[in-house]
Amino acid sequence: MRTSMIALVLGAASVVVAGCDSKALLGEPVLVAAAGSLAAPLHVATDSFTARTGIPVAIHAAGSVELARRLIDLQEIPDVIAVADEEVFPKMLRPGHVGWWATFARGRMVLAISPKRRRATPIDSTNWWKVIQADSAELGRSDPALDPAGYRAIMVLRLAARTYDPTIERALLARSPARNVRPKSADLVALLQTGALDYAFIYETSARAAGLRWVPLGADVDLSDENRAAIYGDVGVTIPGKTPGSEVEIRGAPIHYALSVPGAAAHFQGAMKLVSYLLSEEGRRVLARAGLDTITPRIENPRLMRIADSVARVGARP
Repeated sequence: MRTSMIALVLGAASVVVAGCDSKALLGEPVLVAAAGSLAAPLHVATDSFTARTGIPVAIHAAGSVELARRLIDLQEIPDVIAVADEEVFPKMLRPGHVGWWATFARGRMVLAISPKRRRATPIDSTNWWKVIQADSAELGRSDPALDPAGYRAIMVLRLAARTYDPTIERALLARSPARNVRPKSADLVALLQTGALDYAFIYETSARAAGLRWVPLGADVDLSDENRAAIYGDVGVTIPGKTPGSEVEIRGAPIHYALSVPGAAAHFQGAMKLVSYLLSEEGRRVLARAGLDTITPRIENPRLMRIADSVARVGARP
């Protein structure tokens, strides 16, 4: 049933957006607000999309929570928003900004290693927390208030504390003070490359794209395994909510990337055409070649017919 609904929505989108809206025809780009870890594969995929359609695309990268907050607080409305945690949509952007979203890729957290780091003692999934402490190493992470990788780093430590050693969270947070925290996980790559950081919690896709070595953390803590969802859900992190002074708790879950088109997108037709391409078999092949672990798209919202209806109404505009 879900698969047929996906086909219906994407098929309707393709029919209506066969001719783009007037702004796209004038050469204005479709604006994509993307999680930093998605920027590189999306650049590859949108270049392919532009070559096929002639529709230009511009990508702005930031932490997923920061992107959502800009939309809420500053009314910075992109045409497509692609985030590193599907929970950003129900927790922060629904209702009022997005009514649906599509999950299209998955990921895992790893411990990336600076190429400047030289150590005789092997580091692997069985001892990484011990090595970091023994080395008095500089450990990096992103800001949990702005970036899902930031709150996932804390989840990793909490899961590791439950699994391996109850002192891990406190000890490793001491190795990653405020000076080692950046707005998004992609910002940590340059610090690793220069040796300003010894290790950092980032996504495997980011480590691969940067050519960094990394340590697997183990499926019990790396937030990658669908079969361990209940284990991951035992931990959570509280971050600022969508209104001033509010808070929202994010529970641990397998990592999923998701995207949507805000209802107020300026280039709605072009955005829907881009999303249709990214979720297609060809689009997913391009994303996979660019290093993303794509999955069969899963669209969330039982009333998916509203998407096709919205696209049809936009298509009827003069």
